[in-house]
This record gives sequence, C-alpha cells and structure tokens, in this order.
Amino acid sequence: MTPYFFGYGSLVNRNTHTYPDARPARLDGWRRKWVRAEGRDIVYLSVVQDQSTRIDGLIAAVPGADWAALDQREYSYERHASGGAVVHDIVPAPDIAHYAIPLEIAVDHGDHVILLSYLDVVVQGFLREFGTDGAARFFDTTEGWDTPILDDRAAPIYPRHQTLTPEETGVVDHHIDRLSLRVKSRDEVPFTKKNF
Repeated sequence: MTPYFFGYGSLVNRNTHTYPDARPARLDGWRRKWVRAEGRDIVYLSVVQDQSTRIDGLIAAVPGADWAALDQREYSYERHASGGAVVHDIVPAPDIAHYAIPLEIAVDHGDHVILLSYLDVVVQGFLREFGTDGAARFFDTTEGWDTPILDDRAAPIYPRHQTLTPEETGVVDHHIDRLSLRVKSRDEVPFTKKNF
C-alpha cells in the first residue's frame, strides 16, 4: 500500500510540492517548535511530543514508497513513523511518516532567525487548507516565537517562496503583531545562508 507523509509546515502549502492525494489531516500528541541547529543561520520548524496538543497539517501520498526526493528536501530532518497518531479519512489506513529535527543537532543558543518568506509560505498553506481559524491555530500551537523574524519579503531567501495575496499577507502580519514578535530588517541581520 502506498505510504503517506504528514506535513505540518511548508508541506501544507500545495504549491511547494506535487505529491498526489493531498488532504487535510491532524497529528495527535505533537506540538510545533522552532528549533535552532548548530551551524545554521535559520531555525527549523519541527515537532516535539506534547500529549495535550493536536496540530493541523496535510497528508499526501509518496508513490512507489520513493522517499528519496522528500528525504532530500527535508535533509536536516529525520523521518519518523507516525503510527496511529495521524487523524485522517483514508480507509484502510496507510503507513504515514512525519519529519522532525534530531535532538542531537538542536541547540538552545545562537543568532538564528525565522525567515519571513518561509513563514509566509506556511501560513498561506494553512489559510488555504484550514481558513483563518487554522492560521491562528498554527501560531498558537507553535513554540519558539522568541526567535526574531528576518524580513526578506522584498528579496526572498526561502527557495520555495510564494506570492501571497494582500489578504494573506495581512493575516501573517496580524499574528506577528498579535504575538508581539520581533521583526528585523536585512540590514540588522548578517545572514549568510550558511548550510541553508
């Protein structure tokens, strides 16, 4: 039977991939977290176990169980079997995997940033799959917002960046303001794209 992945960040945005049979789903017992990694300039959106939380996401098929391209895209992550933690509507249930940053490369210090071009892509995906309430849940079920956001909208660094509508951009900016997140300009951050 064809396996599936569960995406909870950029993979929720269907414009960033062509995997078939994509559909909304949820992952029980996990919470998103921005994770710093040694030798990187950016933080990675990952997941950590939290039995009190359920997060929205997207599942999609991996034809022929050919994980090579997806593993390459998620090269800093480890792939994990999700077991029965994914809530979906497929019968019979396929094997589903999700990705997480390995704990051994995570650090709790450093001048890391969240790329606004990446955050835009993620929120666009949540808006299109789950509406404005889903976008709000994304922000509220993610830890690590103490990391500053690098405003790279004018010259996006994220390789799969997308063009947002004014309404979509407004939603991102609303939640940045709502959570009083720090946004820095390119002039304030000596970003080198190291190991990105």
